[in-house]
Amino acid sequence: MSTDQTPTAAGNGFSYTLTRTLDAPAARVWRAWTTPDQYSQWAYAVPGSVEMDVRPGGPWKATMRTPDGTEFPLTGSYIEVTENRALTIGMDIPGRPDQATMTVELAEEGPRNTVITLRQTCDTAEERDGAEQGSNMLLDGLEGFLGDGAEG
Repeated sequence: MSTDQTPTAAGNGFSYTLTRTLDAPAARVWRAWTTPDQYSQWAYAVPGSVEMDVRPGGPWKATMRTPDGTEFPLTGSYIEVTENRALTIGMDIPGRPDQATMTVELAEEGPRNTVITLRQTCDTAEERDGAEQGSNMLLDGLEGFLGDGAEG
């Protein structure tokens, strides 16, 4: 595993980019990210709370559980979907008129490795820092799930 972190202040907000190399082919990483039963195993989701309609405009929802036990519901929709390559995910934020977006890109590096890159732009540095921390937790969970030999 390798991780690169690049927080930046973009002209239209505060952005971060996280990159890791995972020990799994892109199709397996894709299934882990887009299949409700697999996603709930690694993404800190409450079992049975994940629903996904993985197509442009398709809705998703999940109730997440933080390490301290706090639960919070998330909803959104998929904006762009390129199977085994890229997802742009819209996230509904209370009080915000438009969705926050996160882009997930997958690039195979040989037969067994996939470089995953997460990008997000936020309105404030504080929001960016929280989102980046959450994304790192997601990548940690995904890496553990794939490393445990979970099949998908």
